[in-house]
Amino acid sequence: MRRKPALPNIGKIVGEPVPGQCLCGEVAIEIDFPARWAWHDHTPASRHAHGAAYATYVGSWRRRFRITRGISNITRYEDAASGTIRSFCLRCGTPICYERSRSPHMVNVPRALFKTRTGRQARYHIGIEQMPEWTYLGERLVPLKGFPGVVWDRSKRKPRVAPIAVT
Repeated sequence: MRRKPALPNIGKIVGEPVPGQCLCGEVAIEIDFPARWAWHDHTPASRHAHGAAYATYVGSWRRRFRITRGISNITRYEDAASGTIRSFCLRCGTPICYERSRSPHMVNVPRALFKTRTGRQARYHIGIEQMPEWTYLGERLVPLKGFPGVVWDRSKRKPRVAPIAVT
C-alpha cells in the first residue's frame, strides 16, 4: 500500500486519521487529515451550546468524518428554524458535531475534541459582531498572589489626586 506524501513541517500524512473524543471518553470520533477549514464561532447558538464566549470548530467533509465508538451515546438537538443539528455525548454533555442543512456535505467538530493537529488553524471568525462584551480579548494578565496557576486582569489603578492644601 502506497502512502500519500507528508505535508511540510507538520509530521502528518494526508488522509491519516486524527482521533478525538468527548470528555468522558464514551464517544470517539476521527477525521481525515487535514481538516477542510477552522474558525471561531461567536454566534449566540454556539456560545450557548458550548457554555463559552465562543466555540472553535474544524470543518470536515462528511465522508472524512467517522464516529468510531459510542454512537448509541449520542443525542441530537435539531433547530428547524436555523436548519442546524448539534450532537452531544449523552453521558458528559460534550458537543460532538454541528451540522447545517445548507452544507449537507460538511460536518463541523469542536476543535477541543482533538489532542493533536488537525491540519488547519482557526483564522476565521463568524458572528464577530455578536461577541459579548465580557469576552477575553488578550488584555495583559498577571499572577494572582497566593493562587498558583491563576491570573487576572488587574484593573488600572486610579491616579492619586494630591490632597488639597487648606490655607
